Amino acid sequence: MNKEAGQEDLMRLLNAVAHQDREAFQALYAAIAGRLFGLCHRLAGQHELAEEALQEAFIRIWHHAGEYHSDRGSPMSWMMTIARYRTLDLMRARKVRQADGEDALADVADGRAGPLESSLAGAGNRALAGCIDELSADQRDCLLLSYYRGMTHEELSTTMSTPIGTIKSWVRRGLQALKRCLEG
Repeated sequence: MNKEAGQEDLMRLLNAVAHQDREAFQALYAAIAGRLFGLCHRLAGQHELAEEALQEAFIRIWHHAGEYHSDRGSPMSWMMTIARYRTLDLMRARKVRQADGEDALADVADGRAGPLESSLAGAGNRALAGCIDELSADQRDCLLLSYYRGMTHEELSTTMSTPIGTIKSWVRRGLQALKRCLEG
């Protein structure tokens, strides 16, 4: 199956899921769960947390499939973004739980659309989404976490289990690549 046909299949499945088609949801899960779990596991570094993030990502996909539009990027990138943010949210929640106790979790959850979705919904969203999709996964993660989550280089290094020098290189090269892409 070529990449184009795969994207068309994912769009068809997402459309069916938006209409509460459970069989389409099972097919979607079978088609992409492995890739999404790999992303969650790479970010979290913990099997249990990655499984929880994957489950929450699929719940979000089930409930929000009708909100997907092709101007938000490819179906796979949209779903990977959901999985990425669910993983990072869980990591932050666990960090808060360890530092402040269970009572601090009441303030962590936010049901509103994330900053990425809001930003991409504005003017220039296709160009920006296209340029972001061209970045490596590590560069994209670093830039999105630092810009939208306000993480410092040190926090990125800890979250991604990567040396700070590598984080700084990913951020610098990612910004340079975005600048070249948006200017071109």
